[in-house]
Amino acid sequence: MPDTEDPRTRHAMQTKPAPLDGMNHDDALDEFRVTSPREIQALLKQLLDGSVLLNLNASDGSVFTSAIWTLDSSRGTLGFNADPTDPALQALLECGEVVVVGYLDSVKLQFDVHDLMLVHGVKASVLSCAAPREMFRFQRRNAFRVRPLIRASPVARIRHPDMPEQEFTLRVIDISIGGCGVFLPEDVPTMSAGVMLAGVSIELDIDTRLEVAMRLQHVTAINAEARGVRLGFEFKRIGGDSLRALQRFIDLTQKRGKLMALN
Repeated sequence: MPDTEDPRTRHAMQTKPAPLDGMNHDDALDEFRVTSPREIQALLKQLLDGSVLLNLNASDGSVFTSAIWTLDSSRGTLGFNADPTDPALQALLECGEVVVVGYLDSVKLQFDVHDLMLVHGVKASVLSCAAPREMFRFQRRNAFRVRPLIRASPVARIRHPDMPEQEFTLRVIDISIGGCGVFLPEDVPTMSAGVMLAGVSIELDIDTRLEVAMRLQHVTAINAEARGVRLGFEFKRIGGDSLRALQRFIDLTQKRGKLMALN
């Protein structure tokens, strides 16, 4: 049967807020939460520079589509483009809390804004509010996470927070544009979720080496025979050159995987 779904409907479904209340406890959200003011400003700046369309979702279900027009980091405020004639705008102004959802490439961003105020200028109107103090970043796992080919023997070289004088070489299990999973053998001391590792060197193949800082999001058991656990990390600081190299590696790995499946 042909796909008759309207692409606009599919986009609207994708840009609905994730049901955060459905998660049982705050720990379940830690993997996705961004609280660093610098990181939040950087993400908002990307949304501004890219004129990214955002869905502003009111509590009554109405949606107002806009983009960030102004960002004042010194005052901690931001403003959205506003059309005063749009009927959905009134619902936002009457709503105490609005959930904003949009995409930066493969990453879905979500954050709350409060007390929106319509400011009329000479040539345009702006929806003004305080910048968010936290955001949520959801990776589209089905498109961008890959497992490196076995022959590449990818590794991450880290210094354990409890043993900073010693470097450990851990196998990379999988990697995405936003983070990676590494294998921690049972004979290496474990780590606690939330720990930050700086100066991590990740060697994916002979041509791809990354220098990153990353935060441990979760520790996952694999199986009884594995004799170790999987550490799930989120990249917190990664340079532009490393980011481009990582994207090339992911694209190439996906292409090679497809070719191997065909053969």
